[in-house]
Amino acid sequence: MSPEYFDAHITPLGWQQVDNLRKHVHECGLAKRIDLVITSPLLRTLQTAVGVFGGDGYTDRMDVVPLMVANAGNSGRAAISSLNCPPIVAVELCREHLGVHPCDKRRNISDYQFLFPAVDFSLIESDEDTCWKADVRETTEEVAARGQKFLNWLWTRKEKEIAIVTHSGFLFHTLSALGNDCHPLVKKEICKHFANCELRSMVIVDRSMIGFDPSTTNYPGKIPSGLDLPSDVVDEKAD
Repeated sequence: MSPEYFDAHITPLGWQQVDNLRKHVHECGLAKRIDLVITSPLLRTLQTAVGVFGGDGYTDRMDVVPLMVANAGNSGRAAISSLNCPPIVAVELCREHLGVHPCDKRRNISDYQFLFPAVDFSLIESDEDTCWKADVRETTEEVAARGQKFLNWLWTRKEKEIAIVTHSGFLFHTLSALGNDCHPLVKKEICKHFANCELRSMVIVDRSMIGFDPSTTNYPGKIPSGLDLPSDVVDEKAD
């Protein structure tokens, strides 16, 4: 509840956790597979997103803007490059539980654009934070409904491998609405609270859409084209 935690930044311990997760996503090959990074537009998630998925050390270049300027959010960190990394897009829907707590109120988007020049904030309509209310806290049902709205929006994206950098509370209430047809132990695992800088890989399937999208690993065959009949058809013709 303390005003001094307004839009809380990452601590030195938090940056160590970011560095460890960055090392993991590179060593396991995940960094090369990610098509898109979506982040909540709060300082701590923006710092995490660029720290984990951003490029290597930034050097001043006229043709490339950094993902994060040096010392953003009093981090004491060097600038982070936007080279050789997936696009990072800020989305309002995946913010933390809204209202009352100052740590979950965001700055003006124009302030973030100065700190994170190469992050895409174009999907956020209001410069000022119109979602957070000082005297009204979102109900858990409202957080879950917002989470479902976020998942519905995800289906509109063409990317398949998407990293989402968001918050433990938002994830808990959003994921609790999923998996009701699963075994209770699976349901419990889905809803378990995330630790700081924990990464979980999930495949989310909309069963009503199964079969609509062709597999990206399908191969049409007959290239180059030519005579290629099944053996039983050849046998019939011979007879």
